Amino acid sequence: MTNKKNKNVPDIKGTLRSHMIELPQVIRNATGIRVFGKRLKSFVFSTDVAVIRNTNADAIIAVYPFTPQPVITAALVLAADVPVFCGVGGGLTMGKRVVNLALDAEFKGAMGVVVNSPTSNEVIGLIRETIDIPIVVTVVSEYEDIEARINSGATILNVSGAKRTAYIVRKIREKFPDVPIIATGGPNDDSILETIEAGANAITYTPETNADIFKDMMKNYRKRYEEES
Repeated sequence: MTNKKNKNVPDIKGTLRSHMIELPQVIRNATGIRVFGKRLKSFVFSTDVAVIRNTNADAIIAVYPFTPQPVITAALVLAADVPVFCGVGGGLTMGKRVVNLALDAEFKGAMGVVVNSPTSNEVIGLIRETIDIPIVVTVVSEYEDIEARINSGATILNVSGAKRTAYIVRKIREKFPDVPIIATGGPNDDSILETIEAGANAITYTPETNADIFKDMMKNYRKRYEEES
């Protein structure tokens, strides 16, 4: 019998693609969520196509604080080489438009759609009647009516409660042991692991911005010139 602990996993990287955003390894402790046969444990939270093309995340969760636009959805899906879950509104954008955007996202190749916390259960129900891909409903408080969300058609819960995220996940998991949960992992390995142990099946990770990454690169470039002078 083969010992799984001793299995070697080949790691292949290109010279240029070796510089990428690698998500914390601790996320691999999550069980993952199997969507259309693909097991997803890590989601990078970004709409930056450069980040999306240069990360080892299992999937992309692309939500932004503006009215969702089909051209943005098309660009994100085209840029990604992993599944994309697109935001379709629920905050500033409400009602029938959210349903139409969800259908458009499915047609453009999104693996799932994400709606914000203010989205009504009625709209979630209409989306469920319209599309076949998962509906990810954002949860920001333990006081939300989770059962109503699930009954309305929510496929996956996306818990985003800042410092209270792990607590909210734990409260949901106590009442709903089988509901799929994605959750924000926080700033470090300890907070990510706490969220996983609370019951999150997958973790969303917010990477550094391009500006922050560039700042470190430029600092190294300047240092090299100082050393050579």
